[in-house]
Amino acid sequence: MTKRPRTLTAAFVRTVSRPGVYGDGRGGRGLSLRVHRTKSGRITRTWRQRVRIDGRLTSIGLGPYPEVTLAEARKMALDHSRMVRLGRDPRGRGVPTFAEAAERTIKLHRDGWKAGSPLPQQWATSFRLHAAPFLHKPVDRITSSDVLQCLAPIWSSKPAAARQARYRIAAVFRWCVGRNYRPDNPVDRAVAALPKATGNGPKHHRALPHQAVPAALRAIRRTPNAPPAAVLCIELIALTAVRAGEARGARWEEIDLDSGTWTIPAARMKSAREFTVPLSTGAVDVLRRAGALSAESPFVFPSETGGSLPTGAPSRVLRRAEVDSTLHGFRSSARSWMAESGIPAEVAEACLAHVPRQQVVQAYQRSDLLERRADVLQAWSDYIT
Repeated sequence: MTKRPRTLTAAFVRTVSRPGVYGDGRGGRGLSLRVHRTKSGRITRTWRQRVRIDGRLTSIGLGPYPEVTLAEARKMALDHSRMVRLGRDPRGRGVPTFAEAAERTIKLHRDGWKAGSPLPQQWATSFRLHAAPFLHKPVDRITSSDVLQCLAPIWSSKPAAARQARYRIAAVFRWCVGRNYRPDNPVDRAVAALPKATGNGPKHHRALPHQAVPAALRAIRRTPNAPPAAVLCIELIALTAVRAGEARGARWEEIDLDSGTWTIPAARMKSAREFTVPLSTGAVDVLRRAGALSAESPFVFPSETGGSLPTGAPSRVLRRAEVDSTLHGFRSSARSWMAESGIPAEVAEACLAHVPRQQVVQAYQRSDLLERRADVLQAWSDYIT
């Protein structure tokens, strides 16, 4: 029988065959070798470590011998002990890195975002471009100086991106504070060190004068190698004055060409209310052309793989066609035409699915003005096509 040493040796670990648990002595940091005899008579040896995490003794598996040698097991035990001393969980349940915290923050917010919303991708892009290069460590070790390095390069040159990055990074740290991973939000001190922002008035989407929309649509249709789905999506946005996300996510089950209506479910509307869009002859023509793109996809404007159209696809077509408008800008163009055409404000606002702010107006405006909106959008279609 192999004599049990005070501390484990390579020779003992290699030869011991008596079932039991053999510790690595007083300085072994809780490391032990578990020897077990299987039903078939085979001897197995596995490493374990006992450590106290959050006041509770916990056993951590370090792997089997001989895949993990005595020296390797001791190195792992030492690393784990150091992590515990720093307040971290060696099982990977300790303080997350910023990337891990950002992923969990997006997951937390996702339930509150509408189906098909581009926000998860936009948040991830902000973190990748403006946070990842500087915040690549556990959140409790990130300082306001680290955050300052993220925001300073874009604070004046790209104010819109800086505002979004500031808000989103701060949201991650609020999540961290709420889970006791750190006591404060370092974004506040970082922003205090930056110059005061100027020009913080309301930002307006670029939009064409309504007289320029017909020419813009012709330029978009002539754009070389433009994805047909993206071109048709832009046309539908211009004709119906819906928001870009509502058009990109359109499904055939929402469309009724016989009645000339498109019913957008509440989950995809900014107002969180179902909305029926009356389809003009121009819009019906666009949808019929879209029907030839993919008979198998449930989406009206499918991607090459049959899913929904990527967020940036229509905007890229606008840039290539040199159209000086955002997708949202087509709503502004339509609204200005309605104003100049003498369309009553309540009908024009209803065409854009704007919800009246005053509670009294909301209470008494029970009609969705579908027939009047149909007349307006048909006139708009005739004007731009």
